[in-house]
Amino acid sequence: MPDRSVPRAVSATWPTEMGLRVAHLWLLKAVGTTLFMVLFFQAYFYVLQHPSRAPWVMPEIWLDRLVPFTPAAFPVYASLWVYVSLPPALIGNLRALLRLGAWVALLCGSCLLVFWLWPTRVPDFGIDWSNYPGLSALKGIDASGNAWPSLHVATAVFSAWWLYHLLRQMGVPRGWHIVNAGVCVAITWSTLATLQHVALDAITGALVGALFAWLSLTPADLRLSQRLQQRLAQSRST
Repeated sequence: MPDRSVPRAVSATWPTEMGLRVAHLWLLKAVGTTLFMVLFFQAYFYVLQHPSRAPWVMPEIWLDRLVPFTPAAFPVYASLWVYVSLPPALIGNLRALLRLGAWVALLCGSCLLVFWLWPTRVPDFGIDWSNYPGLSALKGIDASGNAWPSLHVATAVFSAWWLYHLLRQMGVPRGWHIVNAGVCVAITWSTLATLQHVALDAITGALVGALFAWLSLTPADLRLSQRLQQRLAQSRST
């Protein structure tokens, strides 16, 4: 389980440590993240196009009426694919990188299984999507299925949890944590503002992401490899 001790004080060397973490196994991280996304999208669209039965329309609740349709939210929605790349980029040891990949695969695989066994879609909102080019392209690719739980929100919350603990381990200023939380909330909001999901999808997705994150993270995942520890110690002594 994650280290829940008192948060580390702001470190003077956190920029150096962050740079070392990003550079560590950078090629494996870049290739692995790209390959994972390619394989994921193939599986995602297969399930989307081959549901086991007719999709059930997800109901709206009071929360949906509080989030207006906002076409400008599309870039925020799309930013997820950058956001989910940050935890692997900041991992400082191979064991944690492999563990993260395995748990993300389990998270995505579990949701895909739910999508196939119990296909769902969002309601028809009666909007002419041709008036919104960016969203029209999204709707043409992603359609309205694979709604519950929102895998978009689940992976955002999962990434936010890992980022929080990785940033905490590095001793970054508090502002970084505020930005991390803000990005996660913004991505969650965007799933409703673009009408890709309804509130029940987002709420359940957040719970799924939090559960998998809590189960996945251990104190060892936050540490630097021995080689990086030595390089960081050398930078502190100079």
